[in-house]
Amino acid sequence: MITVYRSSGEAVLLSPEMLADSHAVPPDVVWVDLLSPTHEEDAFVEKILDIDVPTRDELKDIEPSSRLYTENGTVYMTASVVWKADSDHPELTDIAFILTDRCLLTIRYAEPRSFELFRAAMPRLAGGCGTGTAIITRLLETIVDRTAEILEVSVATADKLSLEVFSDRRHTHRRAPRYLEERLVAVSALHRLVAKTRDSLMSLSRLMIFLYTVPPLQADLDSRELCRTVSRDIQSLSEHANFIASNISFLLDASLGLINLEQNQIIKIFSIASVVLLPPTLIASIYGMNFEFMPELHLAYAYPLSLGAMVVSAVVPFFFFRWKGWL
Repeated sequence: MITVYRSSGEAVLLSPEMLADSHAVPPDVVWVDLLSPTHEEDAFVEKILDIDVPTRDELKDIEPSSRLYTENGTVYMTASVVWKADSDHPELTDIAFILTDRCLLTIRYAEPRSFELFRAAMPRLAGGCGTGTAIITRLLETIVDRTAEILEVSVATADKLSLEVFSDRRHTHRRAPRYLEERLVAVSALHRLVAKTRDSLMSLSRLMIFLYTVPPLQADLDSRELCRTVSRDIQSLSEHANFIASNISFLLDASLGLINLEQNQIIKIFSIASVVLLPPTLIASIYGMNFEFMPELHLAYAYPLSLGAMVVSAVVPFFFFRWKGWL
């Protein structure tokens, strides 16, 4: 799907029938957005912009020379952006930003929320978006703002999980079965989200450093200053993401520790119960033997005496363990 945007922020969706006409693209276009393009759409964009459009496989290259380079005056940049952040399975998607002398071209195979936010805010941007450099710096600013929002939500989620894991059980009901295991899964999912966010920030940081040095941005002082501001924001967010990741790691270790403590407590109860019941079992085993010469068998009070001995042998170890603080 091809969507072109005028400098006023108006969007024009190109239909398949319009691909045969190169004049279908308005002359004042500043942004061409390719979403999951077909081969025909790639060929159409290559024709109207006179550039090589990278394929989906080329976007996945991790070498800096394949993600950040200049060719025939056209700047090619690829960054990894977080998407599906609100779901249980956040992912990274590679997005190409191609800055030509005419406009900005973006190629993507996902729909991050930052693009939706930028499209909605584009007509209201102060100073407008009359050039490709203005579009890319504003778009990257929106992506970074969305990343900051993801980190804020992650902090709130981590605080909530921390309260649930370390809740005071004296004033609450008994925990449900697998309570901590479920919180452990939630902490692991949060750790995955923050890890994806950190990878995205690292990718965006490399892109911003490269973008700051390209000739088109040197001629646009406003965009250059905004690029510098966004770079500082990325650095601050990276430090904040590292702090959040360390807190989540602590929460993950603490959850595992509490699970081990509860399991040890259960084993401790069974161990003490077996020790307490061992003397009564021994007495019952002795008098359960069917030997002919057992003098106690002929006593009238042998039965209540054996029961009393069993009770005493169980009660004495119990109170001894209580006195020692083992219970």
